Amino acid sequence: MSRPRKRHRVVIGAGSNIAPEVHIPLAREKIRHAHRILGESDWVETEPVGFERQPNFINGAFLIETDMKRSELKVWLRDVESMLGRIRTANRNGPRTIDLDLVVWDGEIQDSDFFSRDFLKRAVIQLCPGLDAD
Repeated sequence: MSRPRKRHRVVIGAGSNIAPEVHIPLAREKIRHAHRILGESDWVETEPVGFERQPNFINGAFLIETDMKRSELKVWLRDVESMLGRIRTANRNGPRTIDLDLVVWDGEIQDSDFFSRDFLKRAVIQLCPGLDAD
């Protein structure tokens, strides 16, 4: 008899600057169908970072519970981005339909953008107020 898989609490950062009113809800539905959404941060408009000649982004985060392994979830998130029309170019800061990043895994920060992007830090702390973020 196989043991049940461990459940993980994860924060996924999400952002879009190509029809975010369409792509963020679509991403939410994809996530909801495969994982349990425990919370969702406020969504904020932010200016582009790194490549400024593009529309502003809408950014926020989801707190989920999943039984996927971290490596499985990373691949799954990339697949969802592709399903929602994300095209990867040489400009890694260019416009995108959706960007989904694993930011926190079981209470541990996984994405260095947490420390440099205030909007991401605020979203994570909103979802995980007790997170030790030093």
